[in-house]
Amino acid sequence: MSDSTLYRLMSWLSPSFPVGAYTHSCGLEWATAEGLVTGLAELIGWVGDILAIGSGRSDAVLFVHAYRASVERDQARLLEIAELAAALHPSCERHYEAIAQGAAFRRIALATASCAALNMVAEIPDDGLCYPIAVALLAQGHRVGLSPALTAYLHALVSNLVSAAQRLIPLGQTDGQKAIAALEPTVNRLVDSAIARSDEDPFEALGTATLMVDFASLAHETQYTRLFRT
Repeated sequence: MSDSTLYRLMSWLSPSFPVGAYTHSCGLEWATAEGLVTGLAELIGWVGDILAIGSGRSDAVLFVHAYRASVERDQARLLEIAELAAALHPSCERHYEAIAQGAAFRRIALATASCAALNMVAEIPDDGLCYPIAVALLAQGHRVGLSPALTAYLHALVSNLVSAAQRLIPLGQTDGQKAIAALEPTVNRLVDSAIARSDEDPFEALGTATLMVDFASLAHETQYTRLFRT
């Protein structure tokens, strides 16, 4: 990867790229309030499950399929993948979390780094484009490799959840970095497994087993005191 390509990728997935990620906790706020996540070990376990058997895994699968559909210029397939991504979320808050960031990412990307790949989903309204799809298209459109692009996307997901935990538990800055470091092998395994999958129907590769994470996102909708939107 060239230095300029790396620079763009780091910009798109940095906290300074204003997609509003800092306003979301993926249900972690409810989990901390209920005493399910109270420290470093519980945080690593919670986020690790999201990556290995939860929405992070689904995001990775969809990211890979969207990227490859863009490479092949297969718009019909890409639109089907985007529709599937928008239909997967188990709660209103999780759906909002994905599409709000997706819409913001596309809007800013079109203004600052427009590419032909993003035009393939021009007909999808803001309430139908999920974050991993938008990031995959921009990365492919600028010839960022699939593996580094997906790794950067998942690193941003981990970093945002750790940042949320630091405001909720509270968790010190050093422990936050310990959590990010501890989750590196899980991210690497997920990247490798998602890329190794064949191009079969993505629906066949999807599935989660994080019932408590899903319940947290449902319960958060009526949580009395909230710092986060989700």
